[in-house]
Amino acid sequence: MEIRIVCQRCRQKFSASTNTETVICLHCHAVNQNRTIRKQSSSQEHGRISPPLIGNSMREKLKKILHCSTLKPAASRSSSTNYSTLCALDNSGVSAKKRAVLCGVSYKKWKYKLKGTINDVLNMKDLLIQKYEFREENILVLTEKQSDARLIPTKANIENCLNWLVKGCRSGDSLVFFYSGHGLRQPNFNNDERDGFDETICPVDFLKEGMILDDDIYATIVKPLPEGVTLHAIIDACHSGTVLDLEHVYDREKGKWIDNSPPSGVRKQTSGGKAYSISACQDNQVATDTSAFSSKSMYGAMTFILIEVVRGRPSITYGELLDRMQERIEQANQQGCFGGSRILSRIFGPNLTQKPLLSASEEFPVYERTFEL
Repeated sequence: MEIRIVCQRCRQKFSASTNTETVICLHCHAVNQNRTIRKQSSSQEHGRISPPLIGNSMREKLKKILHCSTLKPAASRSSSTNYSTLCALDNSGVSAKKRAVLCGVSYKKWKYKLKGTINDVLNMKDLLIQKYEFREENILVLTEKQSDARLIPTKANIENCLNWLVKGCRSGDSLVFFYSGHGLRQPNFNNDERDGFDETICPVDFLKEGMILDDDIYATIVKPLPEGVTLHAIIDACHSGTVLDLEHVYDREKGKWIDNSPPSGVRKQTSGGKAYSISACQDNQVATDTSAFSSKSMYGAMTFILIEVVRGRPSITYGELLDRMQERIEQANQQGCFGGSRILSRIFGPNLTQKPLLSASEEFPVYERTFEL
C-alpha cells in the first residue's frame, strides 16, 4: 500500500510505501520521516546500532549543518564516515582547522558521462590526508555512489556543503573545495565579466535544477572568508579559469598578474581572508579525462598531474607548480596522448590543449610563496 508524502525540504508530493520508516524525496533527494509509522524504541531494529553518545540535543545541532529533516547512521562505510564527520565538526561549536569538500560528478545516467571524476575525488582525498594532514572525518565527499542522499552531488547538496565548509571558520583555518565534473559558460548580463560570460559548474541534476554560477560560488565561499582563513579551490572542469570570480589572474606567459575585476566597478573581495583557485583550463578552453597516465583507469588530466607533481616535491611554489603542470601536459600532447581514442573531452571543442590557470584574491610573488593546503 502506498501513501502520498510532502517533502519537508522542497514541499513536493511523492508516493511512498506505508511500511518504510524513512523515504527519499524523488525531487530534491532529501530524507523524510514516514510519520505513519510509530518510532521503534530499539536502536537495533534493522541490524544497525546507533552511534553512542548522540542525544536529542546533538541531533538537533547536526540537523542544522546540512539543513536535513532527519539524521540516521548510513549503512555503507563511505556514508557512515561522513556521518562521523558531522559529529566531529559539531564539537562544542569549535570547527576543525582543516576542512574540505570534494565533489566528483560522473553523470552516469546522462549521454556525456565522465569516467574519471570519482577517481579524481579519491586521489585528492588521499593527498589531503597523507601529505597535508587533513583528518578523514573533516572531509565531505560527494559522488553519485554515496548511499547517503545528502552526499549525492545535486545542486542543493553542493550548495549546502559549501555553506558547511565556511561556516564558523576562523583565523588559521585551511579550507579546500575540489570539483571534478562538467563546466559550462552562459552569457552575463550584469557587466561583471570581462569576457561577457559567467562560468558555471554542473551538478548531477543541473538539467532540471540549473547550474551553479561563479557569482554564487563567490558569494558562498569567497566573500565570507575572514582574516587569517585560507581557501584553495581546485576545479577540474571545462571553462573553469575564473569560476570563483577572483579579481587577480596570473598570466604565466607574461609573468605578471592580470586585472580580472568586474567592469561594472563592483568589488569581488574576501572579508580579509585569502582565496586561491587552480583551474584545469582558461575560460575559453575545455578540460579532459584521459587514461594516458594510467592504462587501467580514467582520470581528469589536471587532477592527476597536480597530484603527481605535488607528491614528487617536498615543497613547491605556486609558480613552480604551474610550470611543472604545463610541462607535463605539453609532454603528453607531443606524445599524442591527448589526440587519440584514449581521450574523452568533457565538452567537445576545437582545442584539447588546456592550460592550468591560477587566480587569487590578491597579487603575490608566485615563485616565492609555497603551495600549501
